[in-house]
Amino acid sequence: MIDPETGTDRVGDVGITSGRITAVGETGLAGRVVLDVSGCVVCPGFIDLHSHAQGIAEHRLQALDGVTTALELEAGAFPVEHCYARAAVEGRPINYGFSASWALARMSVLAGVKDPGGVESFFAHIAEPAWQRVGTREQVARIADLLARELGDGALGVGVLVGYAPDTALDEYLAVARVAAQVGAPTYTHSRDLVEVNPATPIDGPSEIVRAAAETGAHMHYCHINATTTRHVGRVLHMISEARAEGSKVTTEAYPYGVGMTGIGARFLAPERLAQRGLSPTSVRYAPTGKVVADVAELTELRRRDPGGLCFVENLREDDPDEFAFVEQAMGGPTTIIASDAIPLHWARPVEPTAWPLPPGAVTHPRTAGTYARTLRLARERELMTLAEAIARSTLYPARVLEGVAPTMRRKGRIQVGCDADVVVFDPATVRDRSTYTDTTRPSRGIVHVLVDGTFVVRDGELEPGAMPGRPVRAGVG
Repeated sequence: MIDPETGTDRVGDVGITSGRITAVGETGLAGRVVLDVSGCVVCPGFIDLHSHAQGIAEHRLQALDGVTTALELEAGAFPVEHCYARAAVEGRPINYGFSASWALARMSVLAGVKDPGGVESFFAHIAEPAWQRVGTREQVARIADLLARELGDGALGVGVLVGYAPDTALDEYLAVARVAAQVGAPTYTHSRDLVEVNPATPIDGPSEIVRAAAETGAHMHYCHINATTTRHVGRVLHMISEARAEGSKVTTEAYPYGVGMTGIGARFLAPERLAQRGLSPTSVRYAPTGKVVADVAELTELRRRDPGGLCFVENLREDDPDEFAFVEQAMGGPTTIIASDAIPLHWARPVEPTAWPLPPGAVTHPRTAGTYARTLRLARERELMTLAEAIARSTLYPARVLEGVAPTMRRKGRIQVGCDADVVVFDPATVRDRSTYTDTTRPSRGIVHVLVDGTFVVRDGELEPGAMPGRPVRAGVG
């Protein structure tokens, strides 16, 4: 059993009663149910701070990857109460929660968009220019008021997709950070361009995040640095380390892939902008067809016809050791958290979303099903980090990001008496990801048991389809 906070790494028993861990380390414990997990690792369930995959089917895939809490924090939701209520009515296999969506609030104020929801609503309007323009002082004030209301309704901070609206005024970003700082909540940023990528950017993306932390006192969480910094990750990690040494609250995350996924209408995928990132149209693969984009004309047409359509973006080649080394560097940063950036499942035709096994034909990014098993595999095969360190980056580190705003997280990410019985058991010798870019929903291997609130969601490597023990994680709730 491994507890990342106390440094416990030993053979022993773990006792669970009524959803809580009630004994740790004693041997020979008796119970109504006794599991022999010899040769396996027992550790806290993985906590995913960056999961757009908030439906039942997606949560099942994540549970099979060892995830017990999946939170939508980068894109967020608007209004959050709508998304919390929907999840509560439908039930969820794992714990869930939402930040307030700056992008959707901005779409509401600047473009009149009224769709409630999360990332699906964002993708539906991703390419509309109205929401991307510079806001007036009055509009920025309205956005700030909406976000403050959302924080009062239990949002876990503010998700800021400023990289999708890069003309946003610097003062607006600082205003959003101040709103979060006033209630001690983090912000979760998809950054603007790096100056190395786009010398004309209003501000270097990582510099903006560090500046906001210093000027407002807000906890600034920098999302998926592997995707936004690529070959410049060393500079960004150094900048974050310096900011933390000076007392700023800055955290970051990465996922173990070199290929990203987003809506093909994203502004940074405009044909004239690809070269800034060392990309071309053939770096983009349109997910609904699985085909690589042939040229500028095809990319332009896809962006016009289906701006919210999902696409793969090859930021770094995974078959090139020199390029994948930048991904590994991002994952191994001094305090980097592992987070999936999981993507909702998309089918070509309507299906029953609660069906299991999954109906065929679903498309997502392989990180939805495989991020944490892949991290453990890389730690084992490439000696990227120790097993205990990989677990800490997937459990304790993300829990600490949220403890100030959501006291319930103080009971997660740990194997200690009194903590929530969100537990994963895996085989360290065989655990591995199986999802690929052509078969994106294959569950991970080697995840033996997953318990959420003491209830089996995965048992003996198989999903328990009727298990819906997931609970909301909300600000202010302990």
